[in-house]
Amino acid sequence: MSLDPGLRRLALRTLLAAFPGTSAPDWATDLVGDGLAGYTLFGYNIAEPTQVAAIAAALRATRGDVLIAIDEEGGDVTRLAHATGSPYPGNAALGAVGDASLTQRVYEAIGWELAALGVNLNLAPTVDVNTADENPIIGTRSFGADPRQVAAHAAAAVAGLQDAGVAACAKHFPGHGATVADSHLELPTVDAPLDLLRARDLPPFAAVVEAGAKAIMTAHIRVPELTGDGPATFSRAALVDLLRGELGFTGAVITDALEMKGAALAAGGTARAAVPALAAGADLLCIGARVNAALVEEVAAEIVGAISGGRLPLARVEEAAGRVDALSAWTARSAPVTVSTTDLGYAAARRAVQVEGSLDGLGVPLVVQLVATSTIAEGPVPWGLGPHINGTEQVRVAVAEAVAADLLTRAGARPIVVVGRHAHRMPEARALIETLAANHPVTVVEMGWPSRWRPVGARAFVTTYGASHANGRAAAEALGLA
Repeated sequence: MSLDPGLRRLALRTLLAAFPGTSAPDWATDLVGDGLAGYTLFGYNIAEPTQVAAIAAALRATRGDVLIAIDEEGGDVTRLAHATGSPYPGNAALGAVGDASLTQRVYEAIGWELAALGVNLNLAPTVDVNTADENPIIGTRSFGADPRQVAAHAAAAVAGLQDAGVAACAKHFPGHGATVADSHLELPTVDAPLDLLRARDLPPFAAVVEAGAKAIMTAHIRVPELTGDGPATFSRAALVDLLRGELGFTGAVITDALEMKGAALAAGGTARAAVPALAAGADLLCIGARVNAALVEEVAAEIVGAISGGRLPLARVEEAAGRVDALSAWTARSAPVTVSTTDLGYAAARRAVQVEGSLDGLGVPLVVQLVATSTIAEGPVPWGLGPHINGTEQVRVAVAEAVAADLLTRAGARPIVVVGRHAHRMPEARALIETLAANHPVTVVEMGWPSRWRPVGARAFVTTYGASHANGRAAAEALGLA
């Protein structure tokens, strides 16, 4: 059954889709012509800069105000540098430096890079207050655990991006920092009273509203006192009463990817998540990463069917499309594009490194990198000291298979540098490090979210607050190995 053309076009104006490959397929450009709001670019879309610019140019040739979005947070979440690691430190490192003007300059530099390629919407910054050390999805993506600190850096990041002509999208409302579950895989619950939410999680969102953020992204998290049994993405109390009414936000509300389990399981599928999200007050629906023309049409059909059946007011969808149009119009303005310099990122990463203990006598050690998995948000981006050190032996070991005696034999008289990522979350990693340090000089480099754990017997503990290319170089330099 064919859809009403006018309603189909209206529905498409609320959708942010994706496509496979390193060039836009015909169906993707056709959908832009039919009114689709835009596309998100992922790592698999990106080979090198001129190719990314060609994608943007092809889409923009079809409609000049098409949204071209990306998750370019710097640090551990990068799409432009997914093959090598970002030349910028992420939010945790910037928060550790504590210089909001530096944060603004870093985000402005990222914005310049995006604008030069034709990308006009950055699904960043992450402004969650990371109060849970065990948080599996935010961690180093956060500016810190203090609401005031995060608020200051969040506002600075928004200003930097938008000064470069790229719309910022602060995420994940009303705050993903206290979760101990990943909303890609399930629906996390933050069982906090509203007063705690206002004091702990909402200050950064108030700050980005004040800073003029063009967009805010929803979180697929459940806050029982606010959202009931469903995620914030489906909660009118969260998106309208709290975000718009209490915080005064007037820009576009963008959903986190509807394919994520935190939304899809609650709605009965990716396409079915569209209607409750729109009904709750969302304006632009991010479908996800695994998208084809058939899925876009399925989502549009769900929206059209809900309008035709009286389950979704036409006026609500028109309001959403109008806000998306306003966002698109802002991004279509001509803005000066300045050539960025990644030296800023490496300098910032150096400032973030913290050393506890002594690095004296390190010489030429054996470097042992503990294998660590990446989150869905991060993807399999290279990390560690690998590309930054010369003349130093390095081994990668899976913690479950590592034998301390074998590593000690291999090291011989050399000190050992153990490089880990969230080692505090892995009991086997902690045990291995402390066994090595019991009778041997050991330095630990932590490239994940820092915790209170410090290994007994270690000579030094180095914290980088992230695992980007910039963080790895900064750690190597601090160790004297670069």
